Amino acid sequence: MTDMAHDPLQNSISAPWVVARRQDLKLIVTSATMDATKFSTFFGNVPTYTIPGRTFPVDVMFSKNPVEDYVDSAVKQALQVHLQPTEGDILIFMPGQEDIEVTCEVLAERLGEIDNAPQLSVLPIYSQLPSDLQAKIFQRSAEGLRKCVVATNIAETSLTANQPPTESHFNVLTNLHPRQDQEELKSRDTLYHFQMHMDGIMYVVDSGYCKLKVYNPRIGMDALQIYPISQANANQRSGRAGRTGPGQCFRLYTERQYKDELLVTTVPEIQRTNLANTVLLLKSLGVQDLLQFHFMDPPPQDNILNSLYQLWILGALDHTGSLTPLGRQMAEFPLDPPQCKMLIVAHQMGCTADILIIVSMLSVPSIFYRPKGREEEADGVREKFQVPESDHLTYLNVYNQWKSNNYSASWCNEHFIHIKAMRKVREVRQQLKDILEQQKIEVISCGTDWDIIRKCICSAYFHQAARLKGIGEYVNCRTGMPCHLHPTSALFGMGFTPDYVVYHELIMTAKEYMQCVTAVDGHWLAELGPMFFSVKETGRSGRAKRRQALEHLQDMEGQMKIAQEEIKARKQEHERKLQAGARMYVLEEGEEGEYCSSPINIKVGYARKAGTLGTDDPVPIIKQLGKPPHLGQTPIAEGVGSSYRVCWIHTSGSQDST
Repeated sequence: MTDMAHDPLQNSISAPWVVARRQDLKLIVTSATMDATKFSTFFGNVPTYTIPGRTFPVDVMFSKNPVEDYVDSAVKQALQVHLQPTEGDILIFMPGQEDIEVTCEVLAERLGEIDNAPQLSVLPIYSQLPSDLQAKIFQRSAEGLRKCVVATNIAETSLTANQPPTESHFNVLTNLHPRQDQEELKSRDTLYHFQMHMDGIMYVVDSGYCKLKVYNPRIGMDALQIYPISQANANQRSGRAGRTGPGQCFRLYTERQYKDELLVTTVPEIQRTNLANTVLLLKSLGVQDLLQFHFMDPPPQDNILNSLYQLWILGALDHTGSLTPLGRQMAEFPLDPPQCKMLIVAHQMGCTADILIIVSMLSVPSIFYRPKGREEEADGVREKFQVPESDHLTYLNVYNQWKSNNYSASWCNEHFIHIKAMRKVREVRQQLKDILEQQKIEVISCGTDWDIIRKCICSAYFHQAARLKGIGEYVNCRTGMPCHLHPTSALFGMGFTPDYVVYHELIMTAKEYMQCVTAVDGHWLAELGPMFFSVKETGRSGRAKRRQALEHLQDMEGQMKIAQEEIKARKQEHERKLQAGARMYVLEEGEEGEYCSSPINIKVGYARKAGTLGTDDPVPIIKQLGKPPHLGQTPIAEGVGSSYRVCWIHTSGSQDST
């Protein structure tokens, strides 16, 4: 069973392989907002079922005119609801953390200006909020006190209006985890699905916006920006008001905007993200021509080509686009390709244990938080952990100190660190350690020789290197894209800025900020990324330089010729296997047999006699129940002018139709 199928990143990849390989598998795909018709068509016109939710009617009210300031309009609407003599809590949807904090401030300020106004409990919720503050929205309000929750789009599907967790939930989990007491379980992620219940929401105020991360393959940068929501998101938000009783939804946009300007569904993630990990997965499954691969939601061609290029840079693909032994080893890890390579190279450099921690820390959201009103205190505590040369080493330092304090939750709270994130890091580290042990990779530490770790990081991120241009300003060595150190980086404001750095990712917010930066030596870039960098030698004549450039060009042409010959040979071998694997079956009329569940590469033919086919033994009937529309809808016809039915079934590698 596959839930949350409205996120088609993985479903688009796995669907054809499930259909082709598992004839004994029953697959149920569920979602609250997915396009059921598209899924049904993709899987071969399979049946769909609509199960009505247990919701009460919700009155949806649109704005008469387009609003200019959705924060101000949301505050006015919330106060208007609050001042009415009605019961029920309020849920306001905002795009991000900044808008949520401003909304909460303005709400409290405006409410204080109203004489004899009833009390209102204003509660924010977003991903970077500490767990104890997040838990407040799930607690019952005091009698006569209305609650107003201001949330991001996490509240569309993750927050369910129902009863809050009871003591029996803790008792059940304590029995399942006898080594842990109740107090520890109450703070763990294992209770997350119990805690995500919010009782009493009757009014929803929808701003009509959300934040999305969109990847630009040409410059290799993610842009985290505000976009209008889709109609599916809007319907999901309005449904939050009808969980415990009849409710109302106030949309801060007009009905015309809803019908004409909002997309029916959100742009699929596979069309707006870096596909390097996806391409590596498909290559490991045997897919050769990714541009012709049938995705449910085809991503932009530039994204696929950029991902192929990135994998070639890392050594996961050879010159013909085939998976290398290194690439096959990288595919065993559930990580982004650079992190996979970093783990593998760490084995050669003798720092596996250290890189394992760094990779685990990069697999979770930010571990630090800055509570409102205590920003300077949190920044001061964070500076104590910082290693001036590297944000990656800062993460390693934090984990080692947490470990030396016996993985204490109170230690994390004192140092403004998310305890849930750190526990997740520990779980991820253990899972990755198990994979390393399966691959016979020894987990060892390099101790305090952190230059080895920085060089190992450079081996995976040399293609994301930047050189110093000004104070705190860098430019990408390959694209010339401006890059800036983030104010929270360990390298920011340390008095010395290195000439060369590598970064984990580039995100566009107010500026083009580099996330997780490490200083590197220029000679490391030339050693680990020779396809991009070289050490400039002084004193060489122009003739020597031209000779070297000519030799390099001839070498590239030779490699290209060899690659073309390999591709041609591989294509001929593939065609030969197809011809050798084509089998003909004579199907006698009236016989019963198995169903052919995977119609890929099926061709239909007819014959009057078995002898004309060159076979003597009839085989059971294969009934074709229908093909996906992209393969055509023509079923296998039955005995035209003959008592036989014949079909050729081509078997080719992973697309075995028998």
